[in-house]
Amino acid sequence: MNAKTSSGGEEEASGMRNEAKRRQVIRVAYVIAALDLTLLFMQLGVMPYLAKSLGLDSVGFGYLQTIFGVLQLVGGYIFGRFADQFGARAALILSCASGSIFFLLISFATNIPLLFLSRLPSVFMHGMPGAQKVITDMTPPSQRAGALGKLGLCFGVGIIAGSAMGGVLSTKFGIYVPAYVGLVGSLINTLIAMVWIPSQTKPKSDRHMTEHSTSQSGSLFSIREIVRLMKFPGVMEVFIVKVFAGLPIGLFMIMFSIISMDFFGLEAVESGYLMSYFGVLQMVVQGLVVGKLASHCTEMTLLRLSVFVFAGVGLGMALMRTVWHYCIIAVPLVFAFSMLATITDSILTKAVPSSDTGAMLGICASVQPLTRTVGPTIGGVLYKQFGVSSFGYLQLMVNLGLFVYLLKSKIPLGEMKSQ
Repeated sequence: MNAKTSSGGEEEASGMRNEAKRRQVIRVAYVIAALDLTLLFMQLGVMPYLAKSLGLDSVGFGYLQTIFGVLQLVGGYIFGRFADQFGARAALILSCASGSIFFLLISFATNIPLLFLSRLPSVFMHGMPGAQKVITDMTPPSQRAGALGKLGLCFGVGIIAGSAMGGVLSTKFGIYVPAYVGLVGSLINTLIAMVWIPSQTKPKSDRHMTEHSTSQSGSLFSIREIVRLMKFPGVMEVFIVKVFAGLPIGLFMIMFSIISMDFFGLEAVESGYLMSYFGVLQMVVQGLVVGKLASHCTEMTLLRLSVFVFAGVGLGMALMRTVWHYCIIAVPLVFAFSMLATITDSILTKAVPSSDTGAMLGICASVQPLTRTVGPTIGGVLYKQFGVSSFGYLQLMVNLGLFVYLLKSKIPLGEMKSQ
């Protein structure tokens, strides 16, 4: 009897140690994501001024942004497949190392060709999907939505801290100083990933399934694999909602730098304050709202709610006239945007085998680059031909249609609440 008691005590102690280690790894993933996003937003805020100082006009800068979007679009799925085949740790190290090369090239970008060359490493710069992969591997399905939702806090930190750092460093110390800081920060992130993220993040049972999976192709990029993932029950339907529900507001955000000047009449400093306001809202919503709702409601209910709120946001955008109207609309906008991103990522990673979660996260991560790639053209036409209100009306019509579709359709996904 004493032997049984001792054995039970050892198992309990081992379980507690494993749980503590799991939570530590998840916290490290949050740190890596927050630092990665801070460095990225720091450089993105400075990039227009660096491009202008090198003599690049607005059209050329548009090409630069398009190249960045295309590289991220192509690289998202490849990065996800890499994570599935070689592990989340290797994928995070690849992302952080690519970030180091990215900042190194920018620090040497004294002419326009070198500036375009500096975009190339961005094909593997996917810190957020890498952190999502770690969290997906380390959390049970019932806790996944809440854990993924907390990554939104990292996004908020990145917007606020990155924008502020980029402005201060470039103004007080020089336009290339943010690149130097980004290089050091990315190297630190690489070391953190190498030391603190274990080589295997999946449970043993999932690793066994992955090793014996015959459905995956050996290639890092395979259209057949994408089609296979989309054929799992409910995946195509939820992915379509993910893409189209946020597309109109995505077009609006791409044109926001022009809209803030022409429509709202804001100066650069005031636009920065507005972005910081968005960052604070993001942190509040992701940290205090998404997780609590996910623990009380099914994910399909929250998906319908986010789409319905998005439709209301569209009506508000169609009627807004001042920046103060926009600040009010921003509250439900950030809620719907955060909820949609978190819930769809959670649903889609649960709908595919654990051996394919990285590829699925990579496909999800390609949605924003896709918007950035086609957005300038479509958004420019909408703004010039129909004005700011056109984004709102498009948002309203698209999301009303999606809401009706979600109410009437029977998407075959398991309903599960986060614990």
